[in-house]
Amino acid sequence: MSVLEMEDVDGGYGEVKVLESVSMYLDDEEIVCLIGPNGAGKSTVLRAIFGLIKPWSGEVRFRGEEITGMDPEDVVREGIGYVPQIDNVFGTLSVDENLRMGGVARSDDIDPIIADLYDRFDILQAKKGSKAGSLSGGQQQVLAFARALVMEPDVLLIDEPSAGLAPNTAKSVFDHVKAVNDLGTSIVMVEQNARQGLSISDRGYVLDQGSVEFEDDADDLLDNPEVGKLYLGG
Repeated sequence: MSVLEMEDVDGGYGEVKVLESVSMYLDDEEIVCLIGPNGAGKSTVLRAIFGLIKPWSGEVRFRGEEITGMDPEDVVREGIGYVPQIDNVFGTLSVDENLRMGGVARSDDIDPIIADLYDRFDILQAKKGSKAGSLSGGQQQVLAFARALVMEPDVLLIDEPSAGLAPNTAKSVFDHVKAVNDLGTSIVMVEQNARQGLSISDRGYVLDQGSVEFEDDADDLLDNPEVGKLYLGG
């Protein structure tokens, strides 16, 4: 069953059109990876889903209910989390304070949730009193994931989790993404490292100039010679 759908979405910034009739879907407990060249509109797809930009036309649906143009705080309450590529932690706050910021929209006790996150992400337990700005890039990404999970979302939108990271650190971050998915969270991930992103995904979409050019199972996209030549470096 599809937990998230986009249908014929157009959108952009000001008068600049970025998305052209974008349609895609995400099933329960699935990882979908969006790949394509810089400027293809991948991050804009996530922003349109999360309400950071309002689609010009088309629909976004979550569990069958339309959420097109809903404000981000309401999207979070519906059950969708978002991890942006940059500025995704509060550098002057401690790790623990960052996690608690992730639960400000909850009215219940978040201590058990945070305790569970420390169990799942042991590097955060070791750094809980440290300022987030003192963490490595990989550790900051893990903190950003964990903070988004405080709201216990059904869907997590992740924008370029490996950006700027060394290969070994990027692999560790991808392992964390897969671990989050294995516990039942569906994920839409934008990733510039297309091969590595697709390797942990169930399906993928290739965007180019704001449109979906290819859609397939992740393994089939990796084996597609045209996709390989144009988007995977040959």
